Amino acid sequence: MPRLFTGLQIPGSICQELSLLRGGLNGAKWIEPESYHLTLRFIGDVDVALANDILDELARTSCPQVTIALDGLIEFGGNKPRAIAVRVQSDSRLIDLQAGQERAIRRAGAAPETRKFIPHVTLARLRSVSPLAVADYLGSRTAFKPLTFQAEQFVVYSSRASRGGGPYVVEAAYPLG
Repeated sequence: MPRLFTGLQIPGSICQELSLLRGGLNGAKWIEPESYHLTLRFIGDVDVALANDILDELARTSCPQVTIALDGLIEFGGNKPRAIAVRVQSDSRLIDLQAGQERAIRRAGAAPETRKFIPHVTLARLRSVSPLAVADYLGSRTAFKPLTFQAEQFVVYSSRASRGGGPYVVEAAYPLG
């Protein structure tokens, strides 16, 4: 039973830039740079038949290429921080891409996504890290240099069923444009 999600790969040069943000926060489990991605739709554990139906539906979707702009660091979890991420500027093409995938995946028979789409690239998962330590980390990295790239395809990833997910395997790739 594969655990699937769709996403955009991050170019190697940008992964290298983002990897410079690693460190300086005790209790952070830093994601390996080769695993950086922008999740578009988490699908979850599905049987092989549903996985194949999802791949077929996604192959029928079309969306233009999209420019991805990374513009700062954020945290998720508030008083119980659980992740450090890079914020992705949301624009209409990115929203359309994500919404198109949601429709395709639902047509294939998967349950609807219940979480709001917040585009980001996760850098670290946090466990038992104080909100003050996270605030200090973020405050020391306010000079984030915006990074952009052109997404020319989206992919379907599989992951192992574990906390943190990776390593990720590209199961299928679909061109944008």
